[in-house]
Amino acid sequence: MPRRRDPGAPRVVHRTARVALRLTSGQRRRCFGLLRSAGDVWACVLEINSWRRRRRDAPLAGYQELCRELAAAGPGTFGELDTTGARSVLRRFSDAWFAAAKRRAAGEVSARFPRRRRRLVPVRWYHGTFTIEGRRVRIPAAKRMPPLRVPLARDLPYPVEQVRSITLLCDGGRLFLDVTAEVPIATYPPGEEPDPHRVAGVDLGIIHPFAVAGCDGEGLLVSGRAIRAEHRMHLADTKARRRAVTRRAPKPGEKGSRRWRQYRRRARAVQGRHRRRVRQAQHEAAATVIGWAQQRRAGVLHVGDPRGVLDIPAGRRHNLRLRQWQIGRLLQILTDKATLAGITVRLVDERGTSSTCPTCGRRVPKPRGRTLSCPHCTYSGHRDLVAAATIAARTPGGGPTTTAAPVLPEVVTHRRAGRHLPGAGRSRRDPRRPTMAARGSVGPRRPAPPPGGESLAHPARIHSIHRITR
Repeated sequence: MPRRRDPGAPRVVHRTARVALRLTSGQRRRCFGLLRSAGDVWACVLEINSWRRRRRDAPLAGYQELCRELAAAGPGTFGELDTTGARSVLRRFSDAWFAAAKRRAAGEVSARFPRRRRRLVPVRWYHGTFTIEGRRVRIPAAKRMPPLRVPLARDLPYPVEQVRSITLLCDGGRLFLDVTAEVPIATYPPGEEPDPHRVAGVDLGIIHPFAVAGCDGEGLLVSGRAIRAEHRMHLADTKARRRAVTRRAPKPGEKGSRRWRQYRRRARAVQGRHRRRVRQAQHEAAATVIGWAQQRRAGVLHVGDPRGVLDIPAGRRHNLRLRQWQIGRLLQILTDKATLAGITVRLVDERGTSSTCPTCGRRVPKPRGRTLSCPHCTYSGHRDLVAAATIAARTPGGGPTTTAAPVLPEVVTHRRAGRHLPGAGRSRRDPRRPTMAARGSVGPRRPAPPPGGESLAHPARIHSIHRITR
């Protein structure tokens, strides 16, 4: 029977934070042993279903059926992995199986049941099975095995009494703990809470991950050029690494050398670092949007849903841009932060918002740059802000038609996402970018200065029109 919550208790949402671990060699060996044991549990379930499939029996997919099979296996079958951790693997398999069955029942033929073995599988422990003492977490182990105490790299972002589960996983060769907690929804003083009648539109993009237009003629532009540069430089760096090791790469089916394993380990570490950098920048961009909406008491966010473009083949290069865009993750991050702030998010059809004039309503050729210019009424404005204003005026579920006149922003706030990325700080230099000399171009040589000592450089442009008078 589901637990009933007190109507007077504050509403809560589940949030997950990833915390790195600082382990000794022995602790690291035991943690990887738990992940490998979880992979053995996953492989056993796949093997059992393979036998049943050969006998034309129904597969074992229900959580209770899988738990009965685990109990029949007996204790100590999977090394140091305890019953709670093994059951979390069975829960993961059952959820994946039923999710694939639901998608196939809906007509999605590309959905596949879980039939692939995994070497390392994340393990989850629920509230009451682990203990948190400051920066140390006590993880249970199997019977007759000492418990595992792992140190955290930083303090938990949530109070200990709010933590509901922890998940041990490996990302890019590094071990992390995903800590899930019940966080209460933000409360506001009277008169400062979000107003459900104040609606703001959000347009998702690549150059600008979030473009927001409010109902008071204010706008917000979050620049994501640093994120795009991170994707490009990571791709170029990966290609250069692959070209460098092509000659010593092992043949298909041949066992790799120690040098090759070191290269693969380094490649996984670089890939994990890239994902963490992009994820942090996306969280910073979403936090900027929610903070801007809280200051203006926006209670509803109409977000344009551009996921329909993912099914349109647009060539190799543009398909890569769409994959790196990560639309679903942006929507999920924005929704989570908005829910925690007490703001409602509604998805709106965004078709035609970037190519429709907001004043005359006629279709405009989609511009190549950021400025939308209407040849009919001579209107000119920022293309993403125009799309956000149009999205704010649309009705959720009402199709690509706009019934109300959009409120165009007159005051625009500019912010950047990803100040921590290489090349986005004060140095403005990405260490992965080769120098001009390395690229084979040193530029034209400048002539020597004249005897008088005057410089041949172009005169600097003074942008300030104010003059200092004495």
